[in-house]
Amino acid sequence: MMEVAYVCEWEKRPKSNHCPSIPLVCAWSCRNLIAFSTDLKNEEEDKGLDNAFITNITRPVVDHMIHIIDTDHPWDVYSINSGHTEVISCLEWDQSGSRLLSADGDGQIKCWGMTEHLVNSWECTQSSSLDGDPIIALSWLHNGVKLALHVEKSGSTNFGEKFSRVKFSPSLTLFGGKPMEGWLAVTVSGLVTVSLLKPNGTLLTASESLCRLRGRVAVADIAFTGGGNIVVAATDGSSSSPVQFYKVCVSVVNEKCRIDTELLPSLFMRCTTDPVRRDKYPAVTHLKFLTRENSEQVLLCASSQMGSIVECWSLRKEGLPVNNIFQHRSPVVGEKQPMILKWRILSATNDLERVSAVALPKLPISISNTDLKVASDTKFFPGLGLALAFHDGSIQILHRLSLHTMGVFYGSSGSSQRVGEEPAIKRQRAGGPTLHFKALQFSWTSLALVGVDNQGKLHMIRVSPSMGQMLDMNTLLRHLLFLLEYCMVTGYDWWDVLLHAQPSMVHNLLEKLHEEYMRQNQALQQVLSTRIVAVKASLCKLSSATAARACDFHAKLLLIAISSTLKSLLRPHVLNTPDKSPGDRLSEICAKNTDTDIDKVMINLKTEEFVLDGPPLQSLQQLIQWVGDFVLYLLANLPNQGSIVRPGFGFLRDGASLGMLREMLVMIRIWGLLKPGCLPIYTATSDNQDSMFLLFRLLTKLWLCSRDESHPQDPDETLIDECCLLPSQLLVPSMDWLPINDGVITKIQSKHPLRLQFGKPYTLPGVNPNAQVEVFRSPASQRMDHLRCLHLGISPTEDSKACTRCGCVTMLRSPNKTNAMRQWEQRWIKNCLCGGLWRRIPSTLT
Repeated sequence: MMEVAYVCEWEKRPKSNHCPSIPLVCAWSCRNLIAFSTDLKNEEEDKGLDNAFITNITRPVVDHMIHIIDTDHPWDVYSINSGHTEVISCLEWDQSGSRLLSADGDGQIKCWGMTEHLVNSWECTQSSSLDGDPIIALSWLHNGVKLALHVEKSGSTNFGEKFSRVKFSPSLTLFGGKPMEGWLAVTVSGLVTVSLLKPNGTLLTASESLCRLRGRVAVADIAFTGGGNIVVAATDGSSSSPVQFYKVCVSVVNEKCRIDTELLPSLFMRCTTDPVRRDKYPAVTHLKFLTRENSEQVLLCASSQMGSIVECWSLRKEGLPVNNIFQHRSPVVGEKQPMILKWRILSATNDLERVSAVALPKLPISISNTDLKVASDTKFFPGLGLALAFHDGSIQILHRLSLHTMGVFYGSSGSSQRVGEEPAIKRQRAGGPTLHFKALQFSWTSLALVGVDNQGKLHMIRVSPSMGQMLDMNTLLRHLLFLLEYCMVTGYDWWDVLLHAQPSMVHNLLEKLHEEYMRQNQALQQVLSTRIVAVKASLCKLSSATAARACDFHAKLLLIAISSTLKSLLRPHVLNTPDKSPGDRLSEICAKNTDTDIDKVMINLKTEEFVLDGPPLQSLQQLIQWVGDFVLYLLANLPNQGSIVRPGFGFLRDGASLGMLREMLVMIRIWGLLKPGCLPIYTATSDNQDSMFLLFRLLTKLWLCSRDESHPQDPDETLIDECCLLPSQLLVPSMDWLPINDGVITKIQSKHPLRLQFGKPYTLPGVNPNAQVEVFRSPASQRMDHLRCLHLGISPTEDSKACTRCGCVTMLRSPNKTNAMRQWEQRWIKNCLCGGLWRRIPSTLT
């Protein structure tokens, strides 16, 4: 049910003065970035602390570090010396997964953002402070975006029914209803502080006491309501004291932030009313709302040195009982019984081992009784369980409402057991491991857990979607497909879903994903057009049988981006034109005109719409050259279409992509009349060979065979014979396909966990770490800037960045100054064309 995928640890330095000590907190973003904190302290000075009153050794300086990794390259850790003066108590990602909040025990809050959109380069962009008042709870203000996932409609063909937008108000809005960005924190002294990011970049900060009788707060959590309010749960840490709840309203009045608080119904833990357990668990160690968007269900954990107990509570409306005096009077028409909000316990565990960390699922499934029955019927379990880590090193997955145990994981052996396997559980408890998890977080689809133990090791753990139950292959495929669709709609990273996709599943997942996509309406298909291609490319890399198709999907992403960029340069000749843009008219005319003569197709176009100045056209030459080389490569490889392993095979039956290539050849032909220097360069065996004319003729014949995707036809013998002659007429280029991604996702399909080290890239056993492992390129060939389509040489010296998802490499600094190329570069300045994040790589690895 739970298996370790990999463990990443710090390099052991016996003689080093610095080493990581106890980690404190961690956070997992929707872009699959993980942040966790450690303290770096001097070991030698630390040994003298016990005799400090004799030797007068001062207390060593402790560096409070924040480490950020992406899950596919965990060794590439970016460590920030945060500048916090006390222990870091909170880490929180924003809803986009691109900014991070950190808070410490001295009241300092810092906002971190990427430098140049690189996941391994961060800087502090904003900060606020409540000097000397430790922060114990931290959250970004809600932006009003909430999506519901309907498990009962997983069989529906409409994405809109499976995933629906829920009406939810932002915590604070600007003019026009735009959500205002900012964060909210709760301090030990009972203060709530709010910092708002104004549009001009300045920070607006205010603080207010949670209640009139201000007291100590040991544990707290923050949730949001659909009406835009904020709910804070707080306790002083004693299980005999009440857990208080407060409504917090934030507003801006006369350019000043205003905070209003209101006391809500409170509760006492059930264990304090039990005579047997009254004094057994004196401290409340964990307090969590079940979800950030649900302030009506809360999880509480009370602990002692020997063990813990967990309770789940729910806020319900109940009728207020009326005194007997008033029960006999005649009721007024329309009068309703007065209602009151009251906390009721839903469930509680038996005595447990001492809890060290709690992780709650982020998947937004409903948890009413009806929804739980549907989940049980469909056997869809992701998002139903919460994780508890214990001091004996084990992890338990509990049902988040009933708190029944769904599975147990043992950290020492890296194994898990299903509920009911008592002998295995008892054996493990007898010799419990010394290591335990100090921080634990679920992924955004609840299919993975990340834990950081008390020695600084990071553990990535698979969590089976079946939760240990036996599922047939079709049901498992349907669950993975459902979560892939969820990631496509939300834009979340799907790396954790790939953890469970075995190579034998790839083909079926690709087919079913394409079928579901084609059932959506045209508008939604257009929105998801590039995202589904990126998902397919990620799936194909999991199997050696489909690795070539991954190259095709990446080439398709580049083709779509180049086509959009070139069409966007076209301008109508007169302003009072019809609704269709020049690019749309080009597509329409090329789709209707089946002539194989490129010059006859040009006659039907308004060539004045294609007039561009010389410099922009010349700067686009490398993109135009890629299009020309790609067309030549596809046609020259048509006779080899029986070989599925070869890259380019997927395009030979893709009518939409062939039509796109055909449109661009027409555009390039017209631009060549204006600026011959922008035309693609071919090496022909004859001086009078019109290469563009020949390629367009053959491409049109191939396009006619596949433009009807429902009834594709095989190319006729004449076309294949002509394509066989192409290598004797034109020099066929060797296309520079993307290398195999060096991430761990392709290496952890087996059940054996990988052992990794921070700072040391992982290489396959028996492979030279300096040699780049690639499928369709010799190691000594020219390196490419995959997005600018430029040759970088065999040993590039330029700083480069690589995509964390597909491995695409491009130069960090732009060598271009023309507006046309800058427009092209703006398409992927924040993310790769596949949607992956950028990370800086040394020039020697390019």
